[in-house]
Amino acid sequence: MAQPMHNPANSQSGDNDEKRGNGDKVYLRRQLTVIDGIALTVGIIIGSGIFISPAGILRYTGSIGWSLIMWIFCGLLSTLGALSYAELATSFPVSGGDYSYLLMSFGPIPAFLRMYTQIVASFSGSNTVLALAASYYIVLPFFPDCEVSYKITTLMAASLLCLTSIVNCFSIPLTRGLNILLTICKVLGLIVIIGFGVAEIAKGNTGNLSNTFTSPALFSTFPLAVYSGLFAYSGWQNLMYITEEVVNPSKTVPLSISISMVFVTVIYLLVNITYFLILSEDEILTSNAIALDLGRRVMGRWWWTLSLVVAMSITGSLNGGYLARSRFFYVASREGHIPEIASMMHVNRKTPLPAAAISVPISLMMLVSNDVNTLINYISFSDWLFSGMACLVVPYYRWKRPELKRPFKVPLVVPILFSLCSFFVVGMSLYSSPVDCAIGLAITLTGIPVYLIGVWWQNKPSWINKGLDTMTIFLQQLLYVVPQEDIEL
Repeated sequence: MAQPMHNPANSQSGDNDEKRGNGDKVYLRRQLTVIDGIALTVGIIIGSGIFISPAGILRYTGSIGWSLIMWIFCGLLSTLGALSYAELATSFPVSGGDYSYLLMSFGPIPAFLRMYTQIVASFSGSNTVLALAASYYIVLPFFPDCEVSYKITTLMAASLLCLTSIVNCFSIPLTRGLNILLTICKVLGLIVIIGFGVAEIAKGNTGNLSNTFTSPALFSTFPLAVYSGLFAYSGWQNLMYITEEVVNPSKTVPLSISISMVFVTVIYLLVNITYFLILSEDEILTSNAIALDLGRRVMGRWWWTLSLVVAMSITGSLNGGYLARSRFFYVASREGHIPEIASMMHVNRKTPLPAAAISVPISLMMLVSNDVNTLINYISFSDWLFSGMACLVVPYYRWKRPELKRPFKVPLVVPILFSLCSFFVVGMSLYSSPVDCAIGLAITLTGIPVYLIGVWWQNKPSWINKGLDTMTIFLQQLLYVVPQEDIEL
């Protein structure tokens, strides 16, 4: 089957561009190192999940012990998926992640539907939710004794969406630097939380952990616990969206993914142990902001600093998401699945400006609705379906192209096990929420007529093509963008 078009500009290592005469040319440079890869992966995964999922996992597992086991299990499962994607990223070093893998293995329709659901729901909706959550924690210290105004939060969220998009449009080095800074801040904040747990252990206050398996595992709600845990680990796919900008991806991608997943799993486990040491099970189950409840318990009037830590954590996830997901749309445009303007770059900034801004209008429109989370829930089952299908590409190409060079290779059981687990999550969703899944499936399938009209229908009337060309030229002049240039090899 056809492999996604690989622009030769992206086959470079990024070294000595000026010596090759490429310094002034417009193309995406390879400039992301292992540090960037770790910061991006850790920064996107550690967002709001560690502050939301603990209560849900405890509720659905029934005890502290089973809750901690669930955190480890979900970390291992996410690592299986991340390592499978790492093999694909090093075997096929193109950006776009699972969109590209689906395109080269299953054809344009599954790839288009993956892109379509991301732009109309998953990416845009998650950006909206993250911006709202970050805004809430930013303004919360100013309203300690009263309810935070939704209007203020919404305005703040709109500003945050625009600001992070502008940063990504303005400069890739600035985006990288901000991503590393916010990742360091959120990790330091979590280390401080873990420090409170260490202090409790030093004092001998470990009573909450004396009977960790107080009740048998709740196998009837086990799938819901898995769902909550996987939500906290979501985001490991994003590094594969920008493979063409990674320096030496055959080594950088696997190393970044491996370090990131181990680090996040350990941090999550230690933070949860701290929660259980300081707060009772009832307090955790009834908490709407577990980190802030912990802060009020151990920090007194300085609790608001943890509110800022949570805000920076979520903002870092939002910024990293813009960096990675803009390349998703960039590649989809390069393949002709969305308008050509999204595959163009700013002449001076050398950034994929249209692709970085494409989801912002949709996210801003979603701010007027109180049901963004519902929309994301509708489409979640299709996200897991496509992720499972993408991992099946690994065994498919092991059979179809055994001679293919694979700089990083995982045991075949890894992608198969992750795919089976992904399909289990899909089946669980169909069983527990058939109506929501039906709505999500309907949303996904609306992409088929869009594909047939926008992509498959090549012989459009001349007035349509002329109008599209006129709009493209207008946007090029407005945004000062041009197609990526070929460079010297």
